Amino acid sequence: MGTELVHVGFGNLLAMNRVVAVLSTDQEPAKRLIREAKEKGMLLDVTHARKVKAALVMDTGHIAAVAIAPETISGRIAAMVEGISIPKELA
Repeated sequence: MGTELVHVGFGNLLAMNRVVAVLSTDQEPAKRLIREAKEKGMLLDVTHARKVKAALVMDTGHIAAVAIAPETISGRIAAMVEGISIPKELA
């Protein structure tokens, strides 16, 4: 299995085969997870100073904070798995 890179906004790509969970940041436990990762130096902030909408938990223990919704990420993964190309303006 090769590395599957998914666009997570602002020209950033993450390896989806390393992602354990995609969390919505609406709840306090996800916000706490992000806060603790930042304190430990394990936070990958790819929001470009925008609001964090999702947190991706990596198998390395890192947390990636992204500014796109979890639904958008899952849609991109599903499209990638099905081999559908997404128009650039929607990606």
